[in-house]
Amino acid sequence: MTVERGVRLMGGVMVLLSLALAHFHSLYWLWLTAFVSLNLLQSAFTNWCPAMSILRVMGFRDANCSPTI
Repeated sequence: MTVERGVRLMGGVMVLLSLALAHFHSLYWLWLTAFVSLNLLQSAFTNWCPAMSILRVMGFRDANCSPTI
């Protein structure tokens, strides 16, 4: 999996999790949805977000890199 796909996966999971928590626990969890959305929005313009650094450390590769064999 690439870093870019991992970021989208993490963003989607976080949004769904925060929506479920808002439904079953407290509406304040919607702030997490807003934070994730803003982070994805800024990463579209800057091509960087904190999750990208974390995923690279975990061994995910960039989409524009060819795999090394």
